[in-house]
Parts: sequence; C-alpha cells; structure tokens
Amino acid sequence: MSGLTSRAWSPYAAGVLIGLLQIPAFLAIDTALGASSSYVTMAGHLAALFDGGIAERAYFTKYMTGDKYFWQTALVVGIAAGAFLSSGLSGMRRIGFSPIWRTATGSRTLMGRGVMGFAGGFLLLMGARIAGGCTSGHGISGIAQLAVGSTVAVAAMFAGGILVANLFLKRV
Repeated sequence: MSGLTSRAWSPYAAGVLIGLLQIPAFLAIDTALGASSSYVTMAGHLAALFDGGIAERAYFTKYMTGDKYFWQTALVVGIAAGAFLSSGLSGMRRIGFSPIWRTATGSRTLMGRGVMGFAGGFLLLMGARIAGGCTSGHGISGIAQLAVGSTVAVAAMFAGGILVANLFLKRV
C-alpha cells in the first residue's frame, strides 16, 4: 500500500499502466483510450432532459449510443475519482488557491477562477473536437498506433503548452 500513499508515483510505472490499459479497451470494446467524446456523450444526455429530439440529431445519436462512448465516460469519471483518491491517500490534498494561480491570473476569487476554468475547458474541448481527439487520445493511443496525425497533433500541443507556460512564467 506504500505505493498508493506516496507523494508522487513513478512516471514510468504510471505510463506503463496507462499504456497497458489500452489492451482491455481494444479487446473488450474495440476502441482506444480517449476522453473528449465522453463530454459529447454527457452533453447529449443532459440536453435530452430538456429536448428529447436531441438524440435524433446525427451528431449526438452517434455519441449517445454504444459501449465505446460509455466506456470513455467511465474513464473520465475514473480519472477524476482516482485523482481525488490519490490526493487524499498521499496527504497532498490542498484547500484553497495556490499562490502561483493568484500571481499568474490576478484572480483571487472563486468566481474568477471558475470563469477562467470554464473558458479554458471550453477552448480545450473545442480544440479536441476539431482535432478529432483529445490529448490523451492522440498522445497515448494515436502515437501507440503510430498515427502520423496524432504525432503532429501531440507535437503542436507540446509546442503550445511550452509557449503558454513561458508566457505565464514571465508574469510570475
């Protein structure tokens, strides 16, 4: 149990475990790891509560049926639950804002953080839908399958991340 309560896990061991998770995904439901489709699945089901006709639209019909998309939704929920559990077991759960967040964004309120988080998440999800997959889908599954498009997408993601990180570091 000491591995689960460690402050940090070995990135090599975690990477191997995530890579091996692709095997049951392909064998059981013939799909790769990814997360962005799960948001369309959840949005479709939420929208269907208010408009039953949403499930008949071609775009949503695809994502609201089939084990593939429910698997990805379970994966996203499992990632969030696992992160929460890990932070609790390791004693690293933090309450409140980090000083870096306040310095980098200038926001000291929950509302400001929420608005920025929502906007960032919206942009990230929009980019994932346009790119035909999310960072985990392209980075873990696409590269593992030697997909050229995924390799280019991951290179662009890293380049963008490095650029944004450097812009924020100059503010801090």
